Amino acid sequence: MTVQPQQMADQTVLVYASDPGEPPGVTPVRHPVPQLETQPFPTAIAQPAPQPDSAGPGTPAFRYWVAADALSSGSRMWGALVPSGTQWVPSVGRVLTAHLDEGVDLNAFYTRTGLEFFHRTVAGVEVFSAQSPEIVRHELGHAVLDALRPQLWNAAMHEADGVHEAFGDISALLTALQLESLRVTVLTETQGNLELSSQLSRMAEQLGWAIRQLERDAVDPDCLRNMSNHFFYRDPVELPPDGPANTLTSAPHSFSRVFSGAFLKALAGIFRQQPAQDQAALARAGEIAGQLLVDAIVAAPVVSAYYAQLAGHMIAADQRRFGGAHGRALRSAFVRHGILSLEAATSLTAAEVARRGAGLAEAMPGGSDDQGLTTVTVQGMAYGIKGPLVLNAPGEVRRFGIAGSDPVGGSLRPADPEQVATSYLEDLLRRGRVDVPQEYRSDTAVVDDNPSRFTTHEIARSEAAEGLALVRRRFA
Repeated sequence: MTVQPQQMADQTVLVYASDPGEPPGVTPVRHPVPQLETQPFPTAIAQPAPQPDSAGPGTPAFRYWVAADALSSGSRMWGALVPSGTQWVPSVGRVLTAHLDEGVDLNAFYTRTGLEFFHRTVAGVEVFSAQSPEIVRHELGHAVLDALRPQLWNAAMHEADGVHEAFGDISALLTALQLESLRVTVLTETQGNLELSSQLSRMAEQLGWAIRQLERDAVDPDCLRNMSNHFFYRDPVELPPDGPANTLTSAPHSFSRVFSGAFLKALAGIFRQQPAQDQAALARAGEIAGQLLVDAIVAAPVVSAYYAQLAGHMIAADQRRFGGAHGRALRSAFVRHGILSLEAATSLTAAEVARRGAGLAEAMPGGSDDQGLTTVTVQGMAYGIKGPLVLNAPGEVRRFGIAGSDPVGGSLRPADPEQVATSYLEDLLRRGRVDVPQEYRSDTAVVDDNPSRFTTHEIARSEAAEGLALVRRRFA
């Protein structure tokens, strides 16, 4: 029986407030019945809502309410920060629909039509990705970022993927900060130093545990990814395509940790600037950091060295909104992770921001998928693909002349768009993330058709040019 919204008005449901953690997991808590029709980001779950009092851990009803609570709170949090008029990309439709169990896998996807979650039994424990609020809010973050900057969906650049994965983890973190109980716990756990590893910084502990049972070095030792880290920026075209979790690679989830680590330090610095270091101040710091990130995402041009532009635009947004009150915290965080070189950070003065930042306040979310991108055509035969292949490379003009740190000193020179795009394609192929239909494969194709290896991209007939194109199908 489907339960009507008015019947739920004064009821509560049993949910996990945070990730269920390593087995045996955490204790569920009661939250008000979530409302999925949260504007401007309404969501839905593919199955009918069960009775609010019918759910216990390990049941489909419990998973439904955990996911619904995570979707509702995430939509509400982002809805308060994004510009008026922001909405899901057209392919999603009015409502973003979540499918809670699409089969056996330790994964979750945003597909541009909805969210997909999976399950797998590991060491006798049944692990459902939809039963983790952090994973649900991470995937929701992909959809929110797609609404703000749809150009990143098909951009052939490592830093676009890295921002997407970092934004997902930041989505989980900022939504968690909506809970007073979690804020109190984190402040106690870190003694007020938010840069330290904590329940807030550790992403998806249960899923990380499950993956670790199968491939020990694929994830962090205590979670899937930890935003409390010291990874230092390197141009991803110079990084290996894959490697163990304790190394930095160009793979999206690995490279994302540079930006998410800097964001955590920026949040910690903003928190230290609050008049009192209590749970209310932590909530305020989260709001400020989230707003600056949204402003930067909307305004920053899509270019190579994209991380640096986002960092610069967060500093510019702070200058516009708060008179530069949090500039030191932001500069320090981005310098410590190498996203901004020392000379880049110090060049972003109030006068420079005012001179180059005209129009930042008028920047609008959305736009066409190819806005700001330029096409690069490569010879597909070099990659085992028949015919010319079109890639969407970063093509906008930099607003700020800034870049990341060169480890030997000074600033790195950003790679040119063609190098960025071809390096990205090669890394996808090296990791086996591209589905190449049989009719497009040459005799020397490198595709191995391993059914256990998921793909994120596909080679398809180009809709905008002659030949073939690299097309994204999902964020995983």
